[in-house]
Amino acid sequence: MKRKHHTLSFIFLILFPLFTMSQNRLRDHGVAIGVLHPGTLNAITDVPGVQVGHTTLIEGDAIRTGVTAILPHSGNIFQEKVPAAIYVGNGFGKLAGYTQVKELGNLETPIILTNTLSVPTAVNAVIEYTLNQSGNEEVRSVNAVVGETNDGYLNDIRGRHVTEADVLHAIQNAKTGPVAEGNVGAGTGTICFGFKGGIGTASRVLPKQSGGYTVGVLVQTNFGGVLQVAGVEVGKKLGQYSDSFKYSPDGSCMMVVLTDAPLDARNLKRLAKRAMLGLARTGGIASNGSGDYVIAVSTAEECRIPYESENPIQTVPTLRNEAMTPLFLATIEATEEAILNSLFAAETMTGRDGHKVEALPKEKVMEMLKEAGKME
Repeated sequence: MKRKHHTLSFIFLILFPLFTMSQNRLRDHGVAIGVLHPGTLNAITDVPGVQVGHTTLIEGDAIRTGVTAILPHSGNIFQEKVPAAIYVGNGFGKLAGYTQVKELGNLETPIILTNTLSVPTAVNAVIEYTLNQSGNEEVRSVNAVVGETNDGYLNDIRGRHVTEADVLHAIQNAKTGPVAEGNVGAGTGTICFGFKGGIGTASRVLPKQSGGYTVGVLVQTNFGGVLQVAGVEVGKKLGQYSDSFKYSPDGSCMMVVLTDAPLDARNLKRLAKRAMLGLARTGGIASNGSGDYVIAVSTAEECRIPYESENPIQTVPTLRNEAMTPLFLATIEATEEAILNSLFAAETMTGRDGHKVEALPKEKVMEMLKEAGKME
């Protein structure tokens, strides 16, 4: 019999947004990644109209999981679809909705992140959400996009404690503004580079001469490798590796890239590929057992795709190939920083069977960065 866990998740939903601005992020220590400037919030919600919601489930000794919802705009996404693409860096994962996005080049639902065994539950919840939206009364097909990572070390994943109500709560409470990071939502029970991982986010704003577009990235980090921070070999210096690794490098990383640049699915696919370069800059290796997926979406209003139209021809502005390079750089930098923010925001956690995962030892890391001249 499944038990419902609302009280603590509700408390976390209320408190985390209040704590977000005081969280320990990489830039709080004077470490800037790359050369482009972040947006006001340095978050995926710097992209106009984008909303993020979390449901965090922490109860007893073994439940450490949750849901994160990303909405590209506040309207009816099924009726106003957005251009989208998905890139598979390494396919050891259970990403729902991939083939239709690949075939049609658009997204028609919120993007949901959760744990591996909760993907079917999340799909059902997204279908319910979509069918119940005003204007969708005649809809008979919904392509729910749901990504995951496996939080089974800290979380009782076999208990499948995430419910459809938890998923709907994350969607319905999604909002603009600061985004909670670390041990929250789909990142509650995740592990990254052998340390506590979680949700991380970052953004970049292009100079006016490059279009002035914003790129925002949100990640769910649960993968391995040899950690690098701003080019410093932190994992090596901490001894957090060996020839056979002191922890399993397998895991997954879900990366969501949103931009207000007017891009078609083809160039969104090219943009998505660059997120893997950002992951590599942190020391990620896309191991055999890692599900590394990038979902890239253009939120540009002029590029939205109506569900129904009397005109068989759709004409939309599309950025030329020659204008893509600054967006590539923005994606690489924002992905790298989002991953590092997930580590800096996460806190030590004890979960299932007494398993304990320590937070990144930030003081030691900052000493290394200071010695390397990486602090501004």
